[in-house]
Amino acid sequence: MPERNLDFGKFGARGIKGHEAVARQLDQLAGYIATPITARRGLSARLTYLTRTAHAREAAAALGFTPTKAQLKGWRDGSVTPRRATLEKIEKAYRTMRRENVARYLLTRLNREGRGTRVEIHPLNQSQVPRPHQREMGLRHMNVRRWDRIVAAWAAGADQELDDAWVEQVIDLGSQWGQYDFVTNVGFAA
Repeated sequence: MPERNLDFGKFGARGIKGHEAVARQLDQLAGYIATPITARRGLSARLTYLTRTAHAREAAAALGFTPTKAQLKGWRDGSVTPRRATLEKIEKAYRTMRRENVARYLLTRLNREGRGTRVEIHPLNQSQVPRPHQREMGLRHMNVRRWDRIVAAWAAGADQELDDAWVEQVIDLGSQWGQYDFVTNVGFAA
């Protein structure tokens, strides 16, 4: 694609891919449990989220989280500590379920009945780039009206689809859209 960074960081620029910044912001809006899973309270909260209702248990089972009642009881009362691999499986199942559960709500908030959401795109950090190689870039604003593909890709955890969906929106910045392929931050509120 034209204008995309093929050799990012060659001269010392720093930043992350735009779609990764969008995913980070959507994760923040999703409101995950703040207590780490290694703490008893954090583990208990995640287990409750994954097993509270029959629908939640079915969704967790579809994600590969199928503990026995004895395991759940032991984890909850603290008599048994799950292994690291089990903790990772619990965290992955929890985050996947949380994304799926809040995706529809976020989509409604971000689309705002066709009005969309204003997005700030902070350019990459060029402080370590020698002066002759620096680009003239500044903070850009745009209004994203169609969040459907972005939120669906984020909820599914599909990185490449999220990148494609984000690029589809960033093209609206004009001929220099590729300069915002890597950014320091993408901010929006819903």
